[in-house]
Amino acid sequence: MQDKSWLKLIPQQEMIEWRRHFHEYPELSFKEFKTSAYISQILQSFGGIEISHPTPTSVLGTIEGQYPGKKILLRADIDALPVAEETNLPFASKNSNIMQACGHDTHTAILLATTKVLNQLRSQLHGTVQVIFQHAEEQVPGGAQAIVNSGQLQNIDAVLGLHIMNGFKTGIINVVLDGPATTGADAFEVTIQGKGSHGSMPQTGIDPITVGTEIINQLHTVTSRFTPPKELNVVTVGEFQSGNAVNVLPDTAFLGGTVRTVNEETRQSIARRIKEIIHNTCATYGATYDLNYQFAYAAVINDPHLSKLVKASALEVLPEQMVPEGIMMSGSEDFSAYSQLAPTCFFLLGGGDGAEGYPYSNHSPKFMINEKALINGVKTEIASVLNFLKN
Repeated sequence: MQDKSWLKLIPQQEMIEWRRHFHEYPELSFKEFKTSAYISQILQSFGGIEISHPTPTSVLGTIEGQYPGKKILLRADIDALPVAEETNLPFASKNSNIMQACGHDTHTAILLATTKVLNQLRSQLHGTVQVIFQHAEEQVPGGAQAIVNSGQLQNIDAVLGLHIMNGFKTGIINVVLDGPATTGADAFEVTIQGKGSHGSMPQTGIDPITVGTEIINQLHTVTSRFTPPKELNVVTVGEFQSGNAVNVLPDTAFLGGTVRTVNEETRQSIARRIKEIIHNTCATYGATYDLNYQFAYAAVINDPHLSKLVKASALEVLPEQMVPEGIMMSGSEDFSAYSQLAPTCFFLLGGGDGAEGYPYSNHSPKFMINEKALINGVKTEIASVLNFLKN
């Protein structure tokens, strides 16, 4: 059991003020210039933290402990979404059609609070703590891979990240102990080239709407007939556009969809199957096509040893009922890129479910969280870092 005197160092009021500032002044992916500048300013105010910028809008802080030891990296994403906010909060977004609709404002404030406390404990630390405030999680190809590629993260022994979710009650810490913590996310876009004709003479054309409909129907069999039932796999067509007149067969149709997987082998198998369906269906009808299949974010796979340490650390500073058995998030995250550096653990923080008056999910224009949740995120991060470096 660790000494928990550091709990009184957590800057709770400052953390709420930081969170509200980030919420009020959100910036889109790859454009987080003012956000990263503000983060750098706060880190500088702590004193003694080495600050660098792996990319133009990301911020890396380094705390060198008093004694040699391991190195751990903590990550928060900082970007916002192109969403018009509808919360009526007193600190609602002042930037038109941009909103912190996924809780990245809370992630950033939590990590700043964690950093402030760990910096005050540097004389006790055996090892090094790095904190990365990452740009562009919301927009493929994401910011994580660019930061990994920058070469500024060296000799990392572990990487931690968290995400606030309204599907869990306020303050819950959800840690998947082994295996996928999130799904992977890929996307496809296909333009079908047919041959336009009069609606009364379909035999003179090649109907791209029929081709597209056949493709969609076959795509719905991919997960039910070509993937293992025990895995979570999803293929969803979210976009189908074609035509603008009731009596005209159009030249083209456009389809767009998303693919979610948890296993890399299945991920590749689904991609091949989708490509075959599109190719063969278009060939059957005499149509041609242009396909853009994008491998975006791989599934986040939690390391069992690190995840057990994080859960045990949470249980040291929180009541047992606040740390239930972990379940996977069906969403996706570019946090998976950090697994190229070291073992990773990605855990979820409950932001308040519908029963507590927070019914709107992440990415909703009405998304709000219970700010009482933030303290549990800080407690878990600090306790996990101290235990990891101690061990």
